[in-house]
Amino acid sequence: MKLTDIFWPFRSDMNYIERELDRAIDTKEPVLHKAASHLLKAGGKRIRPVFVLLGGKFGNYDIERLKYVAVPLELIHAASLVHDDVIDDAELRRGKITVKSKWDNRIAMYTGDYIFARALTLVTELPNPQIHKILSNTIVEVCLGEIEQIRDLNNWDQNLRRYLRRIKRKTALLMAISCQLGAIATDASKDVVHKLYAYGYNAGMAFQITDDILDFIGDEKKLGKPAGSDLKQGNITLPALYAYHKSQNAAAFRVLAEENRTDEMIRFIREGECINEAQKLADWYLMRAAAALEGLPDNRNKDALLKIAHFFGERQS
Repeated sequence: MKLTDIFWPFRSDMNYIERELDRAIDTKEPVLHKAASHLLKAGGKRIRPVFVLLGGKFGNYDIERLKYVAVPLELIHAASLVHDDVIDDAELRRGKITVKSKWDNRIAMYTGDYIFARALTLVTELPNPQIHKILSNTIVEVCLGEIEQIRDLNNWDQNLRRYLRRIKRKTALLMAISCQLGAIATDASKDVVHKLYAYGYNAGMAFQITDDILDFIGDEKKLGKPAGSDLKQGNITLPALYAYHKSQNAAAFRVLAEENRTDEMIRFIREGECINEAQKLADWYLMRAAAALEGLPDNRNKDALLKIAHFFGERQS
């Protein structure tokens, strides 16, 4: 099943959120407007806004309140991608030229800063200090995750726990609070808020692990970037960690790593058991995501969350 099929019942509200995203980045500064628009029009799955709306379905649903959570969360995600592309010196994002390539690093960094600032401005429209605190703390964690990734470039001594903490900060937390804040903004019960946060966290962990798997085995055209990009940039993800520490021929892989024979490392990971081992962990997180929803009403909103988790495990791009 495609995400568009799962999102279909919410298409009207998602179209509204899309228009609000355009309004959010509007500015009379032409270069800033063009760069920010270029980023948003490059597309994206819009998973975080959908999670906000679905979280809101378990409370007193109000799109006029939820937009002040859904739009900022997507903007924060977008801003982090602009900064990522500068750090990674990435030419393409989702198969399209990045802001830093179309303009330059300075424009890209200020575009990211502007989008971050607009996100924080919008969320203050909701007079709820709890929402502001959760969002602010998450931005701190996202930044820590980015610093950790830089610190661990080409660091083969990092362990699984360190990798999992990094992807929690970089990916899973934003998905978790998307579900959580959607529920909080619509006055859902504490139990519902807790369940939705746990669902979003576990689904987000599975999403990032799957992303790291696809970096090795996915279709380059669908991914919009060359295979093995992370490893070539020194970003050591789960399949590579398994190859180095736990695979049957770990000693042989370590030699390749020490000599930085990247293409051979990519072949090793593709042809060995590392991909299957990484997939097992992704599946474990998906199982936990589904279990987190137990006790919530059996309706199309819960069904949509389950389908999204399933999509995370099966996606090809």
